[in-house]
Amino acid sequence: MNPVRESALFYWLSSLNGKESIIEKITGITERVGLSQGIEPVEVELLGGGKARLIRIYIDKPGGVTHADCEFISQQVGTILDVEDVVPGGSYHLEVSSPGLERKLTKAADFQRFLGQKAKVVLREPIENQTAWVGKLARVDGNVVTMEPSEGKTVQFGLDQVRKANLKFEW
Repeated sequence: MNPVRESALFYWLSSLNGKESIIEKITGITERVGLSQGIEPVEVELLGGGKARLIRIYIDKPGGVTHADCEFISQQVGTILDVEDVVPGGSYHLEVSSPGLERKLTKAADFQRFLGQKAKVVLREPIENQTAWVGKLARVDGNVVTMEPSEGKTVQFGLDQVRKANLKFEW
């Protein structure tokens, strides 16, 4: 008998690894399905449990996402998930939508794509005694982002320092 394998933490970590594996599979399927239509997955979430499980897929493409794009991804990915039995346990609900006006920025390509637009970035470690920055995305060099929080002032940070980032829509 191994007490570590019987601990609640062990089971929680095991389920977390299983959840991440399922999310990776769904992301890969969504990438393959969307490629021909120029659609890319922005984020995949797996929420809830049992019969109340929810898979939420956020997609994007240059020029924006249409209702038809969401329907296409939903039908194609949903069929593959069922045929390949990617989500164990049977039932789940599948939602597909655009990431919205204030979409998350998670990789260098996201920051590059939205150069010149306003964003909010929360850093893991402070720069100039500040972890939250709002400003225009000015430049991306590899994994280093330059942001312009005000006219003439710039801040640079590595993508590994980003806790969370999203576009900021000005109403």
